[in-house]
Amino acid sequence: MHTYDQEEATVAYPGGGATYGQTSLVTGDAVVLDLRPAGFATRLAALFVDISVQLTAIIGLNILAVRIGAGVDSAATAAVQLALTVLVLVGYPTAFETFTRGRSLGKMAVGLRVVGVDGSPVRFRQALARALTAAVEIWTFFGIVALVVSLTNRDGRRVGDFLAGTMVVSERTRRKRDETIEMPPRMAAWAASAQLSGLSSETAAMARQYVLRYDELTEQARYEMGVRIADMVAASVGPPPPPGTSPPEYLAAVLAERRRREEERMAARQAGPPTV
Repeated sequence: MHTYDQEEATVAYPGGGATYGQTSLVTGDAVVLDLRPAGFATRLAALFVDISVQLTAIIGLNILAVRIGAGVDSAATAAVQLALTVLVLVGYPTAFETFTRGRSLGKMAVGLRVVGVDGSPVRFRQALARALTAAVEIWTFFGIVALVVSLTNRDGRRVGDFLAGTMVVSERTRRKRDETIEMPPRMAAWAASAQLSGLSSETAAMARQYVLRYDELTEQARYEMGVRIADMVAASVGPPPPPGTSPPEYLAAVLAERRRREEERMAARQAGPPTV
């Protein structure tokens, strides 16, 4: 049950306009909230590392196949070489991106990660779709197709990303954030009377990550996460907020009030019992 205005199109706090709606969301430790699209240069550097690793593996395995298959039918040896090449081209990125949660060796080196467009971890089918497409757009056409497509969209996504529903994001944040969440002025009176005792630390931490990183999320991630996290918070917080409250505004008010009350409790404990 929504206790805030889900249809409100203009987000008053923090960061700007976005539209919210009802979609699926992976929450908790599985969510990658810091969704800053990777730059072209860093993606190129990661690709160079991965291609170098793959070429080295292909050459080494093919030499080994020739030596082991010496004196055997040449057609069989060629078939084995082809199978090994396909295994490296498709299996390497699929395995790494599946088991390392979106990071190949090249992406690890430069601090990149593949995630779903909603911020969820990359799945096997997504990693496989990216790898199969890469065999065409990167290896068959020498990267020209991938280069053209990634340069024509703001998130740097290639054909494989569009087919798999993924994007490559940077895990390294260079600028320092202000970790304080301020109370939206018009929400202060409502927050002062709100019941927050049922809000768990885990849900509050998730809401905090969303609010702090709101400006770095893609529009789709704002759309999906804002509604889902606000619904989770609203299930344990009452009464409902004023009409027209947007999800990030609602979450900021809850978190700011929660911090204020905690600071008051700490101050009271430090002051000790009253003197008689």
